[in-house]
Amino acid sequence: MIKAGVIGYGLGGMAFHAPLIDAAPGLELAAIATSRVDSVRERYPDVTVTSTEALIADPSIALVAISTPNDTHFPLAKAALEAGKHVVIDKPFATSVADAVALDALAREKKLVLAAFHNRRWDGDFLTIREVLASAVLGDVMLAELRWDRFRPEIADIWKEREESGAGILNDLGPHLIDQAIQLFGVPESIATDVLIQRPGAQTDDYFELTFHYGVRRVVVSASRMVTRARPRFAIHGSKGSFVKHGLDPQEMQMKEGMRPGTAGFGEEPVAQRGSIYLANGTVEIVPTRPGDYRNFYAGMAAAITEGTPPPVTPADAILGLKIIELARKNTGQGCVRINAPLVGE
Repeated sequence: MIKAGVIGYGLGGMAFHAPLIDAAPGLELAAIATSRVDSVRERYPDVTVTSTEALIADPSIALVAISTPNDTHFPLAKAALEAGKHVVIDKPFATSVADAVALDALAREKKLVLAAFHNRRWDGDFLTIREVLASAVLGDVMLAELRWDRFRPEIADIWKEREESGAGILNDLGPHLIDQAIQLFGVPESIATDVLIQRPGAQTDDYFELTFHYGVRRVVVSASRMVTRARPRFAIHGSKGSFVKHGLDPQEMQMKEGMRPGTAGFGEEPVAQRGSIYLANGTVEIVPTRPGDYRNFYAGMAAAITEGTPPPVTPADAILGLKIIELARKNTGQGCVRINAPLVGE
């Protein structure tokens, strides 16, 4: 068994990393670094609750998952790698491309497994989209829209809403949406970007829309905190038809409520939330959503550590997403920016 520890027990540690590690074959949830002792004890009475420093120094811990405020990702990951640990970093992988590249180099030097937690590759709706596209039922895709809408007009007193390194909705939801777009359609030729603050008094960006250019195809990734009626999570439009899907994968909410991954009903969404294919001839087909399963991420981590297979999400994938985020911030409002060769090849 690979003993694993989680640093941080906020939403990410509580609703993602801890339950997924606990349920993953080959992994043992051995320790959690947090001040929320009672919350951990409620669900994991046998897991050691400790400090970050003690967890990283523990020689029995082989894998460390980091789920802390974004500006701490780099120093904590660096310390864990230097201590000889394999590392998973929650999104965003780092707050700068330079820091991400440095972590990748350190992991390679020490021959350790380093991965970004882009769990949304295992959302049920995303897995379903991949099957729909592979079937070619939509024909040639001309427009794809990946959106993540929320309605949060009040400014919350949390680090994600403060003007500090790594905050803002582009760093929060952008890594997932950008990664999903690239997984579906590849690296774009160029990007038009729009990143801004809409809410009065907000300190960080709360809206973005990036348009990826692939010849005549356009792929839009967008998120907002000011949409009361969410737009489709996915809308894929092709020469033969469209696929439209609302709602979010249920796994996050299920794990927040204490449901164990792998139990009956895990990852299965309500029938009413299924997407539909609308063909040009007027036919409408409701498409069952594949069950999502984030356990595949940590199964991939276990295989990478024990068998030497590639990690489930490579540092290179995370670095590419961060480069796009940096380009978006730098070039927003200045028209289209090309994705140059070094960005693709580095």
